[in-house]
Amino acid sequence: MTIVNFTPWTALGGGLLIGLSAAIMLLLAGRIAGISGILAGLLPPVPGDATWRVWFLGGLILGSAVWRFAGGAAADAIVFEATYPAIIVGGLLTGVGTRVSGGCTSGHGVCGIGRFSPRSIAATCIFMATGAITVYVSRHVVGA
Repeated sequence: MTIVNFTPWTALGGGLLIGLSAAIMLLLAGRIAGISGILAGLLPPVPGDATWRVWFLGGLILGSAVWRFAGGAAADAIVFEATYPAIIVGGLLTGVGTRVSGGCTSGHGVCGIGRFSPRSIAATCIFMATGAITVYVSRHVVGA
């Protein structure tokens, strides 16, 4: 299998922007930019705390839409190699995993490791190992 459209510079730039935004949010607002925690804070919404969460999540969606429609040919190069049912099941399993592990990869990997949280370091190692095992099994054992 060949890797198509490998773009290390844009990936590096995106990673730097994510890290910078997480640091700014922690320094200026005292909040951790973990997506699952922000979303969980809306279920049920706490009066006076929901507004910033809605704006944050809305910004993620709007930013993605702007990139998609303003990105031209680069945005058209994004191809999903999974069926919609597989994407839905994957999303649901990810949601369950974030509740079980007390956070998601962005919360633990970007924000937790940046704060030297032992729990986040362990969780991120487990996320990475599980992902690698899942890819190996699905591609080389099951043949999906």
